[in-house]
Amino acid sequence: MALHFDANEYAARLERLTARMAEQKLDAILLFAQESMYWLTGYDTFGYCFFQTLIVKADGSMTLLTRSADLRQAKRTSNIENIVIWVDRVNADPTMDLRNLLSEMDLLGARIGIEYDTHGMTGRVARLLDNQLTNFCEIVEASYVVSELRLIKSPAEIAHVERAAALADDALDAALPLIRAGGDEAAILAAMQGAILAGGGDYPANEFIIGSGPDALLCRYKSGRRTLSDKDQLTLEWAGVSAHYHAAMMRTIVIGEPSARQRELYAACHETIKAIEAVLRPGFTFGDVFETHARIMDERGLARHRLNACGYSLGARFSPSWMEHQMFHTGNSQPILPDMTLFVHMIIMDSERDTAMTLGHTYLTTAEAARPLSRHPLQLIQSQS
Repeated sequence: MALHFDANEYAARLERLTARMAEQKLDAILLFAQESMYWLTGYDTFGYCFFQTLIVKADGSMTLLTRSADLRQAKRTSNIENIVIWVDRVNADPTMDLRNLLSEMDLLGARIGIEYDTHGMTGRVARLLDNQLTNFCEIVEASYVVSELRLIKSPAEIAHVERAAALADDALDAALPLIRAGGDEAAILAAMQGAILAGGGDYPANEFIIGSGPDALLCRYKSGRRTLSDKDQLTLEWAGVSAHYHAAMMRTIVIGEPSARQRELYAACHETIKAIEAVLRPGFTFGDVFETHARIMDERGLARHRLNACGYSLGARFSPSWMEHQMFHTGNSQPILPDMTLFVHMIIMDSERDTAMTLGHTYLTTAEAARPLSRHPLQLIQSQS
């Protein structure tokens, strides 16, 4: 088996899950999120683009229902012993196979939790599943049961996040010599991703973000490459990845002499992220982090240029996004606890002046102050043209 953690680690995770299931009086839970399956068993695949589910009973027994293409994948990458295959066929409805399997597992009339809020559950599958199970069992919304358990990282997980952070730093180091007038975005992107793969890292759960000129104001990946001019701006958001664990970073790099507006926006980003560090600790909530962000940005007259979130939890994630459910936005009462890995980003997009400024990296929370995982300082990066 190609497992990234030892048997004791997986046993502890299963024990935490079954304890949470007992608290919620669940007889079983159907896991559809690939992140949940990976965390619990090591199962590593992109086969969640098709129907599959991991059934976990209250006694800790597990059964995977999947396609034949993932049979060997599950055997090789996970500790799952019982694997059942549903057959690809015309008009296939694998939720019928699931219902029959649940009946064989003596779960008729049981209280069953289901992960609905995941990329591994399409709207069509949700409708078919509800149709099959509404009169079979008591359905319980359980989208965040495992997600919440995954918030707190074990020492073994933290080791992977720290490795991911080192790879993210390596990616920036590889990019910096190429960021200059005449520099090619394609070469920059290739150097960054190449540094991570060469360092033994993984592909990220979503594409790196790269944009220059007016496209520096975008915070999503888009196709197309550009050559940097002698007075330019380049926004990068990327993540180092180790065993699917992510550590993200974000920077807007100035080519040529920074304008007064760029310096002003950088000062706002730096002041805000340093203020956030003071509340990125136990005793505060995710909502407190956002309110700190919003207060300082708004006091500087930047309300219309900032976003409505300023970061999120990170962990082992699969496509299409490395973002976890838990985000820094208004009203989020999630407490900050030790051993969380949290990405804080400042994003200011001034469309009126076509000026961007971003700043961010990943932190490990402790019992006291959070620890930045990057070796790079939060300084304004300037590349001479």
